Amino acid sequence: MARKNKQVVLENIEVIDAGAKGKAVAKAPDGRVVFIDNAVPGDVATVQTFKKKKGFYEGTAISFSKYSDKRVEPVCPHFGVCGGCKWQHMGYEHQLFFKQKEVEQNLKRIGKVELPPFEPILGSANQYFYRNKMEFSFSDSKWLTLAQIRSGEVIEDKNALGFHIPGMWDKILDLKVCYLQADPSNAIRDFVKAKAKELGLSFFNTRNQEGFLRTLMLRTSSTGEVMVLIQFFHEDEANRLLLLEAIAKEFPQLTSLLYVINTKGNDTLYDQEIELFYGRDHIFEEMEGLKFKINAKSFYQTNSDQAYELYKITRDFAGLTGNELVYDLYTGTGTIAQFVSGKAKKVIGVEVVPDAISAAKENAKLNKIDNVEFYVGDMKKVFNADFITTHGKPDVVITDPPRDGMHADVVGQLLNLDAQKIVYVSCNSATQARDLALLDSKYKVTKVQTVDMFPQTHHVENVVLLEKR
Repeated sequence: MARKNKQVVLENIEVIDAGAKGKAVAKAPDGRVVFIDNAVPGDVATVQTFKKKKGFYEGTAISFSKYSDKRVEPVCPHFGVCGGCKWQHMGYEHQLFFKQKEVEQNLKRIGKVELPPFEPILGSANQYFYRNKMEFSFSDSKWLTLAQIRSGEVIEDKNALGFHIPGMWDKILDLKVCYLQADPSNAIRDFVKAKAKELGLSFFNTRNQEGFLRTLMLRTSSTGEVMVLIQFFHEDEANRLLLLEAIAKEFPQLTSLLYVINTKGNDTLYDQEIELFYGRDHIFEEMEGLKFKINAKSFYQTNSDQAYELYKITRDFAGLTGNELVYDLYTGTGTIAQFVSGKAKKVIGVEVVPDAISAAKENAKLNKIDNVEFYVGDMKKVFNADFITTHGKPDVVITDPPRDGMHADVVGQLLNLDAQKIVYVSCNSATQARDLALLDSKYKVTKVQTVDMFPQTHHVENVVLLEKR
């Protein structure tokens, strides 16, 4: 017996909300929630579902009987195909509203803790061209639209340089323009692609693991410096030199031109040897006179301007007077630790990635900061009673964990630590809310500030101040 088709068409349903992962939300006639990937709150749409579960559907709007007044015209010609800016069809003030709403709902529903009035979300002054790091992939079999396939059009040039199609690891959208990174980003990407074609260089085939050109990474900084890194699948010195020399000649303003020969099955750089071709092997970010050396492997917040706002809020929440011992957990390259150090007696940073700690120490030396110390270790192991005995009991703890939040052992140690204040910076308010519930027996949430680091997307940062009861 054939399986019953579970796909359902829902006609003329009103979109009422924007939910997790940027999906629009509606209610089906049978009471189920409907998550829609291409609608805006206020739309009335007919939705073709592609997944049906006990409590919800997932689907795509196939027609609209009414468009929302929250809609705007997307500026990017790739909108709807590229997965990078899924909210570009929603006015920015409405993006901010739904971001703050999700944070509030997560803290209330998941955290179930007493909350103060929320400060208005801090929007980004730049809604486009705000990213300081972009990574593009080469492909010899670019993504073709359904219209191109149906037309029978003969596509002779299938080379692409751009982004992965969402959910399709081997398909690359060939970018014409991108509104995420400021000039000279588009010019460099376009030149590299054109020059590679002119030289007859082969673009990578992920499935077959063959080809010469793998990825292009561009990093820019608020100081105006630019880094370019080309990743090659194998060495071909003659052609490598031709391409790199052409880039250096076309863009003499580059601060750093690097390359990697990566023969692995994936594109990750962290275990690769980075080679310098031109300039220096790093660029500098600057914040309140502090300089941060950024190399190809460094982590730095991808929105430099909003990172500054985020760090100011973190420092303000900490309420430092110059007499405090501060622990900075998940310190990364130590940017927050150094940023708050001028108002603290001493700052201790802990991070699991050795390269990040090396960078933190180097930047502290560069900035002539002598009241910070950095230590490498898995947080749930190194952050223990012996560590605290050695370094002292902190007055303030700053924690900025990854999306998964803090390990239960780390939360337990925070409760034992008994610091007066905890400033919790998070890129995932759901896991942050879970951790707040665990800390609630000893700490009360006294301030909440949401910061939009990623306009045109559903992603957002949130800062919470907890004070000992």
